[in-house]
Amino acid sequence: MSEVAGCPIVLDPLVRDLDGETRRLRETGALVRVDLLGVPAWSVTRHADARRLLTDRRLVKDLGRWKLWRGGEVTREWPLIGMVDPGRSMFTVDGAEHRRLRAKTAQAVTPRRLENLRPAIEHATRRLLDDVGERGARGPVDLKPVFARPLPMTVISVLMGVDPALHPRLHVLYRAFFSMVTPQDERLAVIGELDRIFTDMVRARTVRPADDLTSALILAGEGGEPLTEAEVVGNLQAMVGAGHETTVGLILNAVRALLTHPDQLRAVLAGAAGWEAVIEETLRWDTPVSHLLMRFATEDIEVAGGVIREGEGVVISYRAIGRDREHHGPDADEFDLTRDPAARHLTFGHGPHICPGAALSRLEAGIALPALFARFPHLRLAVPAEEIRNEPVLTQNDIRSLPVHVHG
Repeated sequence: MSEVAGCPIVLDPLVRDLDGETRRLRETGALVRVDLLGVPAWSVTRHADARRLLTDRRLVKDLGRWKLWRGGEVTREWPLIGMVDPGRSMFTVDGAEHRRLRAKTAQAVTPRRLENLRPAIEHATRRLLDDVGERGARGPVDLKPVFARPLPMTVISVLMGVDPALHPRLHVLYRAFFSMVTPQDERLAVIGELDRIFTDMVRARTVRPADDLTSALILAGEGGEPLTEAEVVGNLQAMVGAGHETTVGLILNAVRALLTHPDQLRAVLAGAAGWEAVIEETLRWDTPVSHLLMRFATEDIEVAGGVIREGEGVVISYRAIGRDREHHGPDADEFDLTRDPAARHLTFGHGPHICPGAALSRLEAGIALPALFARFPHLRLAVPAEEIRNEPVLTQNDIRSLPVHVHG
């Protein structure tokens, strides 16, 4: 046991009170014992400690270093195992192997390739907003299924060369994968189907390459060691899952924040605050990822007066970190677009495993949000803010629905 005492905080898999959970984590301490569906772990809740630990080589992604896994106390039947061990990719390895896999992806996801996506993002945004407007003429519109969810999937599919006909099925599969109400046998079946979908896509692009990320990853080994088929599949699956869900959350959380802070919205619409500030403050204040699972200590690590013992699991609680008053000031619980940008957030991570899709997520939100409010300047919530609920997704800050009126 660590020197940090006290009963663990149970992280609610149904996410019924995320604000309350965030507050309890932060107020309990910098290093907090948590319960993940019956499995103990540590939660890191402070910016400075998280920043340091995210570059600490003694914390690794290797599931084999987890004492509970080695001892058989955690098995494939644990509902969260797919998030801790989603398959081999640059997200789940460390050291030289991580550098190799990430370097190949970096060769494919270039700034030029992302910037070339801008016309496709703008086109998809206009098309979806046309649909929002038509639906809005008949009454309230839920922005999640008609705008925030399809836009990132469309964009990442263009980037990767995913057949648009697969979009509806991928939406269903990823929702089932992340949801805590999905039975474990069904979740394992979802993982298998996703693996088959992406394997088929990689094999098709191996035979017939195109100008997309999948082909670029397959060809990234020219002049060096190529990625294996399994490595390409793993990287693609991880990027679709992480990149799609994160951007959905960013867009929805930003809209909710602006509609519940009309003074901040007026400042943006008047040009007194920029959309970049909206995106960065949303990422800090209402992070798309609430808890990132999981890293494992290869030896005892002292943190904030406590000790993470060798073999114990560590969760990075990004939402609590984003509300850290020691880093963001005594008003860290407030949504404030005038906040000093020098106090950077860690929402996309830090160090070797920093999110490779951060630039794409910012690009999409930077196009989607101003277009939404320019098209619908009278946009307003169709339900009281307190009635907006989260999806039952322990790791994601995922709004279940966001009903709005789009016309005055």
